[in-house]
Amino acid sequence: MILFLDFDGVLHPEPCFDRTQFFCFLPKLEMVLHDFPSVKIVISSTWRENRSLHELRGFFSETIRHRIIGTTPHWRDCAELLEVIGFQRQTEIEAWLRNSPEPWESWIAIDDKSYLFRPFIPNLIKTASAIGFDEVAEMRLRTLLSIS
Repeated sequence: MILFLDFDGVLHPEPCFDRTQFFCFLPKLEMVLHDFPSVKIVISSTWRENRSLHELRGFFSETIRHRIIGTTPHWRDCAELLEVIGFQRQTEIEAWLRNSPEPWESWIAIDDKSYLFRPFIPNLIKTASAIGFDEVAEMRLRTLLSIS
């Protein structure tokens, strides 16, 4: 299972004017991930656009960072696929999957912007931007990971 992870509105509120609040919900997400050790993580957040994979891994605990296997490409680099899919974040995910060694692997995305995905997509966990990864999102993630 691959988890495509957004940061803003998921791991901290968006907007987040207080830098000390960055990644304030990350411990809650990591608690879930500890219970599902086979889940791999791909960063789909816009933070990937100006930070290296090494820098992105640095936000996570030692026990989780090795499970971060990459970042999605930018939708502008997948223009032909975007024309077919029509939704930016989903295009980025599909492009990453198509270029991975196991393009058929199951996936879940956690994001606060559902308009970047096809409507009613069952493997999207939508968070509220101002709330982030809360108990509802945690329960949904645990449920989806348990049935995969």
